[in-house]
Amino acid sequence: MIFTLFCHIQPVPGNKYVTQYLSEKQRDLQYVQEYRPENGDIKHLRILLYGPVGGGKSSFINSVSTVMRGRTTIPAAASATTSDTSFTRQYKTHQIRKGRGNPKTFYPFVFNDMMGLEEGSDSGVRADDIKLAMKGHVIEDHKFNPACPLSDEDPGYNQTPSPDDRVHVLVCVISANSSEIKEPILQKMSSIRETARDLGIPQMAIVTNIDTACGEIEKDLKNVYKSKHLRKKVTEVRTFSAVGIPMNCICPVKNYSDEIEIDDDVDSLILSALRLMIHFGDDFIEDM
Repeated sequence: MIFTLFCHIQPVPGNKYVTQYLSEKQRDLQYVQEYRPENGDIKHLRILLYGPVGGGKSSFINSVSTVMRGRTTIPAAASATTSDTSFTRQYKTHQIRKGRGNPKTFYPFVFNDMMGLEEGSDSGVRADDIKLAMKGHVIEDHKFNPACPLSDEDPGYNQTPSPDDRVHVLVCVISANSSEIKEPILQKMSSIRETARDLGIPQMAIVTNIDTACGEIEKDLKNVYKSKHLRKKVTEVRTFSAVGIPMNCICPVKNYSDEIEIDDDVDSLILSALRLMIHFGDDFIEDM
């Protein structure tokens, strides 16, 4: 069983770095608003989200858009129900719009959303297709076929990807309250990570649904870094054989879901994760 939390709250010493996440929203927001890639070949830093079905990939994109625009937005279609099958079917690039008015302007980073990983060999996105996406070979709006990987003869295959088409940071999205991750999915995740490693693509993870996984965090999001159980589960992500991501590259977040108004604590966690993604991606494109 993975990420089922029965929360016990008490201060966790030595956590000065992570507690800054909750107090530096404006710093992180300003950084994201002012970010520009220095590599002239890159117009948009590309962030690819992947992970098991129901992790909250599309909801995270919507949450980033909500934070950056200061109001509820839903650019990525997301399911409000729990399912064993992926709601997202196509390879979609999501830009984050700046404010209102015409002409439309966007931030210089984009998110790519895709089908979630599923247990069967003929269900969910195939690991081979995620590997092709990392290299920029999957065109916009390509509809994934779980039974057959994309080939270089398919119309959905980009024969000549530009540096802008490539993925610049890979983000694993895992729900904190998911009950179990099956071995076939772990194998797919491991294979994806190995390809990213070989390509030199930086990797990190976000742990979503932290509020529904822990009652004390649900009462007050500021308890996120006081929960020994949540810290234990984040540690499990780090030591997970299929993920193995360093502790300082794993960010707990709460996606916007039932909120009508903007919440500073929700924003703080999302912005700190986003800033880290931009840091890692920008380091990568500097060397391209």
